[in-house]
Amino acid sequence: MKGSSVLDKMRAICLALPDTKETLTWGQPHFRVGEKIFAGCGEEKGRVVIGFKLDMDHADAIIQDPRFWRAPYVGHKGWVSMDAGRVDDWDEVRPLVVESYRLIAPRRTVAKLDGGAAPARKGPKKAAKRAAPKTAKRAAKSARGGRS
Repeated sequence: MKGSSVLDKMRAICLALPDTKETLTWGQPHFRVGEKIFAGCGEEKGRVVIGFKLDMDHADAIIQDPRFWRAPYVGHKGWVSMDAGRVDDWDEVRPLVVESYRLIAPRRTVAKLDGGAAPARKGPKKAAKRAAPKTAKRAAKSARGGRS
């Protein structure tokens, strides 16, 4: 692949994030958190590009810049491609990659990035939901004097 320095820069950004790895997917290097892709590097129409997912509003805004466009096949889900040859400052790319990582990574993994514990679960645990009917049955059994 042309632009190995682009790949080196993407590796430095992506692999510094918790629980990430590089894989060869569709013949191009991609970066995963767990088993989910959050960024990639490759060639489109003879130019080196990088890709990542952004919040939809951010993706809609950023494609107004001619260096960015909706990624093929997945652009409708917030994925954008960027002409890597037009990157002036890789510190501008880092927050875009981190945004993608945050959108893709599990909450516990994002918590590692933030240096804290994972947020508390919302709602009751499944075991608690199953316990409620048993408690109601026991109450009914007690009301009948312990007989079935």
